Amino acid sequence: MKDLIKRINELANKAKLNELSPDEKIEQAELRKKYLDNFRGSFKETLMHVKVVDEEGRDVTPEKLIKEQQKRKN
Repeated sequence: MKDLIKRINELANKAKLNELSPDEKIEQAELRKKYLDNFRGSFKETLMHVKVVDEEGRDVTPEKLIKEQQKRKN
């Protein structure tokens, strides 16, 4: 992941200084898509371990999240 971010930043910096070649633009788009896919997957996995409680300690986790968590357990 660090190498992915490093290369994304290299291309972004190069784009600020001068135009990227068509191949570099394609590479940049692919790297950004890969990064976002990884980020979304990690974020969704984190949500599967979330429980929401209000100030009084009651479980107020959204029903949609509870159902998704139960699906993953089975």
